[in-house]
Amino acid sequence: MKVSNLHMFVLAAPLMTAFAVNILGRISRKWIAPLALGALSLSTVLSCVVLLRVLRDGALSYTVGNWQPPFGIELVVDPLSALMMVLISAVALVATFSALKSVEREQPGREHLFFTLYLILIAGLIGLVLTGDAFNLYVLLEITSITSYGLIAMGKGRAPLSSFNYIIMGSIGACFYLLGVGYLYILTGSLNMADIAQIIPTLSQPAALATSFGFIMVGLWVKMALFPLHGWLPNAYSLAPTGAGVMVAPLMTKVTVYLMIRVIFSVYSPDYAFFLHPGVQSAIVGVATLAIFCASALALAQRDLCRMLTYIIVAEVGYMVGGVWLANTQGLTGSILHIVNDALMTLCLFLAASAIVYRTGSLSFDSLSGLYRRMPVTMAAFTVGAFSMIGVPPTCGFFSKWYLILGGIEAGQWGYVVALLFSSLVNAVLFFRIIEIAYFRTGEAGHGHEAVKVEEAPLMMLKPLVLTAIALIVVGFSSGQIVSGVISQAISGIF
Repeated sequence: MKVSNLHMFVLAAPLMTAFAVNILGRISRKWIAPLALGALSLSTVLSCVVLLRVLRDGALSYTVGNWQPPFGIELVVDPLSALMMVLISAVALVATFSALKSVEREQPGREHLFFTLYLILIAGLIGLVLTGDAFNLYVLLEITSITSYGLIAMGKGRAPLSSFNYIIMGSIGACFYLLGVGYLYILTGSLNMADIAQIIPTLSQPAALATSFGFIMVGLWVKMALFPLHGWLPNAYSLAPTGAGVMVAPLMTKVTVYLMIRVIFSVYSPDYAFFLHPGVQSAIVGVATLAIFCASALALAQRDLCRMLTYIIVAEVGYMVGGVWLANTQGLTGSILHIVNDALMTLCLFLAASAIVYRTGSLSFDSLSGLYRRMPVTMAAFTVGAFSMIGVPPTCGFFSKWYLILGGIEAGQWGYVVALLFSSLVNAVLFFRIIEIAYFRTGEAGHGHEAVKVEEAPLMMLKPLVLTAIALIVVGFSSGQIVSGVISQAISGIF
C-alpha cells in the first residue's frame, strides 16, 4: 500500500471552506457561491486524480498526525472508496449550483449558516469513505447526521419536528453501531479495521463476535432507512429545504450502503457474514425483498412528487442491501453499480423537483398540470430520470438492475427477482402518472391550443439538471467500462 496525502486534500477542501463561508458569508453573501463551488470543484478534480492513481498503482494510505496504525487514524483509499469519493464530490458540486438559487429564496439572510452545515456534511461523507478506523467512522457518521439534522430543521412548517424524529432514530442507530464497535474493541483491543480483520479469525468468542456484527448492521440499517426502519426518511427528506434535499437525498443512504459493504468485507469477511449462518443471509435478503414490495406500494399512495420520490429511495435501499446479501459476484457488482446509478437518478429527479417548486411553489400532483408546456426542458430531463428509475435502456438504471436480477437468479432468490420486476412496474405506473398529469392535463396553463408562456427555472438550476440527465445516458453506455475497470478490481477475489 503506497503512502500519499492527496486524498486528504479532497476531504480538507470543503471542511476548511465551511469556516471561510461562515465568516465571509456574514459580511457578504457574494462570497458564498465562489467559495462553495471552488472547494467542491477542487475536490472533484482531485478525487478523479486519486481514482486514476489508485487504479494504476493500487491502494493509497495516509496516517493522520503521523501516528502509525493500529494506534493512529488511517485514511485508506482503494478502488471502491475512490469511486465513492468521485461520486460524492461530483454529485455535491452539481447539486450546489441548484442549491444556491433555492437557498437564496428560501433562507434569506441565513445562506452562510446553511452552506456552513452543507460543506461540513460533504466533508463528513468524504471522510466516511476514506477512514480505516472503526471508531473514527462512528465520529464521521455523527458529523454527517448532526449537520443533516440542522439542514432539515431549517425547512418550513413541520420540518423541525421531522428533524427531531430523525434525531431520535439516528441516535438509536448510532448507539447500535457504537455498541458493536465497543464489543469489537473488547474482543480485539484494536479499532483499526485492517488490524481487527486479522485478529477476528483467532477469536474464540463466537457469541460476542456475532453480537458485535448484529449491532453494527442494525445501526447502519437504521441510518440507511432499510424498511421497516425507514420511518424517519419520508418526512425528513420531503420537508427539508429544497437546497438540502438535492444533495442529501442522492448521497446519504448510498454512502451508508457503502459502509455496510466496507464493514462486511474489510472488518469481518464474506465467509463470516454470508456463509457461517446461511439462514441469516437468506433472512436479510427476505427483508430487502419485503422492503422493495412495501416501499413501492407506499409510493403508489402518495399525492406529492417529493414524498413519492422518498418512498422510491426506501425501495432502492432494498435493492442494494438485497444485492449485497445475495452473496455472489453478480449481486455485489449490481449493488455497487446501483449505488452510483441511484445517486445520479435521485439527483436528476430532485433537481427537477427543485426547479418545479421554484417556479410553481408546490409539488402536489394537482399543481403539475401543463408542466410540459410551461417547463419543457425541465420535464424532458425529468423524463430521462424517470426512465432510468424504471430501468429503460440505455439509461444507467437498466444495467445495475440487470446485474441485480442475474445475481438473484444465480442465488435462487426468486422472491427478490420478482420484487425487482414488481418495483420496476410500479415505477412505470408512478412516473407515467406524473407524465400524464404534466403533459395531457392543461389545468391553469391553458386550454386547447392556446399559447402557453414558457417559464423555466433559472439557468443556474436548469444547467445542472440537463447535465445530470445527459450523465444518466452516458453512464449507461459506460456501464461496461465502470464494471470492468473499477468495480471488478474492487471486488476481485471476494467470492
